[in-house]
Amino acid sequence: MVEVVGILEMQGRGGQVMPEGKSQVGLVAIAPEDLKGAPFGMKVVVEILTPPDAPNARGKVVEVLGDPMRPDVAMEGIIRMHGLSQSFPAEVLAEAEAAPTELSSEMIAEELATGRQDLRTLKTMTIDGLDARDLDDAISIESLPEGGWRLWVHIADVSYYVREGSALDTEAQLRGNSVYLADRVLPMLPPALSNGICSLNPDADRLAMTVVIDFDRQGSLVDGDIFESVIRSDLRANYEDVKLCLEQDAPQPGYENFMTELRLMSELAHIFSDKADIRGALEFNFPETKVVLDSEGAVTNIYPYPVSFANELIEQFMIAANRFVGQKFRELSLPFLYRVHDNPDSEKLERFRQLLRMQGKKIKLSDSPSPHELASVLKDIAEMPGSEALQSLLLRSLAKAIYSADPIGHFGLALKDYSHFTSPIRRYPDLFIHRVIRGFLRGEMRLEAWKALAPQIAEQCSKTERTAIMAERDSVDQKVAEYYAERIGEVYEGQITGFVGGGMFVQLPSSAEGMIPFRSMDDYYSYDEVNMTVRGRSKQRLFRIGDRFEVQIASVDVVRRRVDLSMVDEKKSGRIDLSVRSKSRGKSAKTESGRGRKSESSAPVKPTTKKKGKRK
Repeated sequence: MVEVVGILEMQGRGGQVMPEGKSQVGLVAIAPEDLKGAPFGMKVVVEILTPPDAPNARGKVVEVLGDPMRPDVAMEGIIRMHGLSQSFPAEVLAEAEAAPTELSSEMIAEELATGRQDLRTLKTMTIDGLDARDLDDAISIESLPEGGWRLWVHIADVSYYVREGSALDTEAQLRGNSVYLADRVLPMLPPALSNGICSLNPDADRLAMTVVIDFDRQGSLVDGDIFESVIRSDLRANYEDVKLCLEQDAPQPGYENFMTELRLMSELAHIFSDKADIRGALEFNFPETKVVLDSEGAVTNIYPYPVSFANELIEQFMIAANRFVGQKFRELSLPFLYRVHDNPDSEKLERFRQLLRMQGKKIKLSDSPSPHELASVLKDIAEMPGSEALQSLLLRSLAKAIYSADPIGHFGLALKDYSHFTSPIRRYPDLFIHRVIRGFLRGEMRLEAWKALAPQIAEQCSKTERTAIMAERDSVDQKVAEYYAERIGEVYEGQITGFVGGGMFVQLPSSAEGMIPFRSMDDYYSYDEVNMTVRGRSKQRLFRIGDRFEVQIASVDVVRRRVDLSMVDEKKSGRIDLSVRSKSRGKSAKTESGRGRKSESSAPVKPTTKKKGKRK
């Protein structure tokens, strides 16, 4: 069954709906008997009655979401548009509620008898954002007597509670991942599990899957192992507190007994970061847009989410664990899922080179660059004006990371082996490989079944991940529109991040984007898609990606999630294309000097203008 979301409009005796978002279905006609009493002007869910590729789509209203101007209706529309769900089937909830809320001593004793290791006396902490509820990773660390470090990465043992083939498992695989919208989370697992018994909450015994790795003084792997464990987190740390502890080399309240561990973590993470630079791992610095809501759900602030070394510290440790697990199970040749990232697209890379040349950037980039070569380019453009926009263009030339049953490597991380092991509460591929790991550890392998499942799960979860990204982006765009709708006329500095045939995208200091429509400007502007520039026909004013100037919030359409901007002073923005003017002056001079002079009866010489760039 195909469903679309849109605003119901009157059409004759019936109605019509133009689907929102990317849909293979065009305008949908609704017969009078299929309106089901829905009022016109409301946002509705429509079931498509004709084949999706039919030229004249017909449908029937199955649900009225409400007034499209209401924020709650807008968010519900985004959820339904992307085929997501806020609720779980009854049988799934029943299985989740049947799970224990805490581990009993009897359960722990039974698990320890099977060989699970007891690590509850090992000093352990989680480090997450302040608002995180699904804590699926924890860290322990010690220095080794001979120098170096022993790092434990403990991951919630979700596979213990979500058994293969159960209703919980079927629903988790269908969802593929949790979705983090601007105002809510759509979890992969019911909250009784994701925020409860699976979450590595402080001062609570929890089942885990632990990777322990010894590293020498240079941060190279010496030895490692993976096993089932019981842990007890001693501290629910957050990024901001850890940042302050490390910067001030002094504990924040509650961290007094953890400074030794935090210093060891910082030492090892810095070495990992240096090694990543050496091997050529790509590091893009794109700010995430943080949306702050009040108790009523209204947007009170939008700003770039601050990221510090505390975030990188955890990221480096997760990469180390994912790398270890990926390599170990590739060598075992067991059915598995890998996180893979293919080589860059050569045509898109050529466009990136063209843009650099147009902007006078002298950077060498081979036809088939290595990760190390691209990492060097990233460092070079980081110092240039418009660096974020240039990084974004380079990112678009890269393949998208996906899941695969084949270990082809990860170009962006410059790693031969990589998996997703560290987030089984919110990613199904992690849960799947935990199941394989458990089978390996306990000698309960289902090789043929897992071998058949792995490619299917890889394809499904790559798809659900893309859906989640689009839904999350739409939800942020919705809140951005709501925020700036209250700020019409306000002025900000903006930076051009891209072009389309109808206008230019401009990023605001909040990291949100708006558009300056060409129709609102004082010249006829055309987009040169090859050189990625915009030029005015009459005044030859030129705009490039990375240009900065003041913009004003001109208008906002909260229904279409669109923020339109205008230039505060167009004459002082961009630059005059002197090359075109000099050509025109040269032709005039030649005519006046008698070279190629036409007779006085001939038509006057018109300055040559560039052909209009192709519009998208």
